[in-house]
Amino acid sequence: MRILATDVHYTEPGAVAAGVLFDDWCAAAPLRTVTSRLDTVEAYAPGAFYRRELPCLLGLLREHALHPDVIVVDGHVFLDDAGRAGLGKHLFDALDGRVPVIGVAKTAFAGMDARFAVLRGDSRRPLYVTAAGLPLAQAQAHVRAMHGAHRVPTLLKAVDRLCRHPG
Repeated sequence: MRILATDVHYTEPGAVAAGVLFDDWCAAAPLRTVTSRLDTVEAYAPGAFYRRELPCLLGLLREHALHPDVIVVDGHVFLDDAGRAGLGKHLFDALDGRVPVIGVAKTAFAGMDARFAVLRGDSRRPLYVTAAGLPLAQAQAHVRAMHGAHRVPTLLKAVDRLCRHPG
């Protein structure tokens, strides 16, 4: 299985999109890392974050000819119980529903209930996991299985560092 975890860091007026590729949910280290720099990005718009981040993620996939089996985004696939689309759902749709997307967010979006919360390690603060293209329970099991003893899995910390310090 080819899994791609992604994140984007904004460097006004541009951004750095990063990805770490791994082949097992328990992996402690990536098989490959990739970054893409964008000179300009959309301005932030409350409730429409995907307009800013989606082009960055699509550019990363295109520039590096990435064809993962699953993509993990730093954010939400769905914003609430009603199924309002977040970044991950827009990515899933942009890829014609061919690649499942798991969203891992550090904060709940207003209107989310406890079924999206995932506790890892000794943390009492949950991550919020949503998914498109695979069952929520399966996505949550994958996030729980990810390497790392703390709240945020090792490779999600790694992709966050990579987009902030691409080297």
